[in-house]
Amino acid sequence: MPSPSPFASGVDRRLFLSSLLGVAAAAGLSGCAGASSAADTKSKGAASAPLADKVPSGTKLKIASYQNVQQLQFKLAGLTDLPFTVSSWVNIGAGPDVINAFRAKSLDLANNAGIPPIQAHYQGFDAKIVAINITRKPNYVFATKPGSDIKDIQGFKGKKLAFSQGQAQGVVLLRALKAAGIKYGDVDLVPLTSNQFLTALQAGQVDIAPLGNSQSPAYLKQYGPKGARTITTDVVDLLNLLWAPTSVLADSAKAAAVAAYIPRWAKGQVWTYEHPDTWNEEFYVKTQNLTLGQAQSITKLANKPLFPPSWGEAIKWEQETADLLAEGGFVKAFKVDSLFDRRFEGIAAKAVAAEYRR
Repeated sequence: MPSPSPFASGVDRRLFLSSLLGVAAAAGLSGCAGASSAADTKSKGAASAPLADKVPSGTKLKIASYQNVQQLQFKLAGLTDLPFTVSSWVNIGAGPDVINAFRAKSLDLANNAGIPPIQAHYQGFDAKIVAINITRKPNYVFATKPGSDIKDIQGFKGKKLAFSQGQAQGVVLLRALKAAGIKYGDVDLVPLTSNQFLTALQAGQVDIAPLGNSQSPAYLKQYGPKGARTITTDVVDLLNLLWAPTSVLADSAKAAAVAAYIPRWAKGQVWTYEHPDTWNEEFYVKTQNLTLGQAQSITKLANKPLFPPSWGEAIKWEQETADLLAEGGFVKAFKVDSLFDRRFEGIAAKAVAAEYRR
């Protein structure tokens, strides 16, 4: 478990994070920048070609499936009739890990929130959003360390807050601070990845960390008696999306496979929403070792899947998120339109019933 950042000010920490990410990006691209330039130009042109109507025989994709959710969802929903081969289901979920897997070409398609594509752009990696599910209710709460006296957002001032710049939890924290009128300099943002949050809370290395709704019941069961609590807000992370490297989408066969995958992805989320009892038992109880009561408390907070026929709201939200990160010095300002491959716009919406289109 890494120690909290030694930097005293939020500005210094942001410089540290930016330089660290810059070094990582440079390391991933060194030695191939000149060669990749022409290839990138060719890929961007190919990625604008119309989508093929059918998936060519022999097409394969490597798809992210954190905790094997996607395979289980497809199996239970009867959606295993993919017109292409999934050469590997990659147990990966965190944005930074997905970006690294994209770079290594060990992953073709992933499911994330809105911030990883922004982070990838900042690191110089070209990828596009191909499907969107709108989230209307909060997916995260703010958990306190055991023995904390923090009871509301205003209590965050002067405290150590777990912050993941490249993940949904990071932008939820920044939006919550902005809504509360708290400046970055009023808090101590401790750079961590989300898989380190629980350990940091338990060890008292941070005072607050954003936890997913699926994590908080188990955390409170163990540490609630020791004074830990959760603080809820109305801050949402609007986008649940599919995205892929531009090089993948420039391959006409793989782009057709992605287009064929999207309807099943959308239908799978609808099925899970409509069958909470089965999902509670098959996923949360059998694979996550939660009690049925804990599982039910999670699914009660589940968002109704909403797949917009038009991406206007999503693009606006993504721009606000990028601007918020730029204001804090975490990324450079840019127009997010380039992150969306609008050839895929509306595919998910057409695959579901009208009540799930928004």
